[in-house]
Amino acid sequence: MSRTSLWRQLFGGEQPGTGTGTAAGAAEASGAEPMTFARVTAPLAENMSAIDGDFSMEGIQKLGNPVPMLVENSGDELLELWLEPFGQDYWLRPGEQFTVTSYGTWHDRPFELAHRPGQIQIWACSCFATVTYPDGTEVPGGHQRPDGMYGT
Repeated sequence: MSRTSLWRQLFGGEQPGTGTGTAAGAAEASGAEPMTFARVTAPLAENMSAIDGDFSMEGIQKLGNPVPMLVENSGDELLELWLEPFGQDYWLRPGEQFTVTSYGTWHDRPFELAHRPGQIQIWACSCFATVTYPDGTEVPGGHQRPDGMYGT
């Protein structure tokens, strides 16, 4: 299966492994509120104006309202953490932990998560999140990316 972004899954792309249906349709069938473009763009617009062009870790943290989520690789192989909506990759070795923290405002939850073998995709619903080591320092994008991945 080709790599599918969480954005496509949420906004009407094929559900992985099924080839039919949409995530929005599945949400409607389950009684959950479907993902809509406005549901994403409203927090983005609000947070963009508050961030005032400072996309550094410190600028994002100034948005306040932090909600952390621990991500741990409890497997035996390298695990890719793919953070949306800006499409950044981070790689965890077995036993390694990172904290993904969402900042700012969002509609009804801070994160959406999808998993497939070897990869976790996290959508920060506020559109702004940081990835840190357990000691709180920033994990650089592309951290531990294997040679040859994404043109490297």
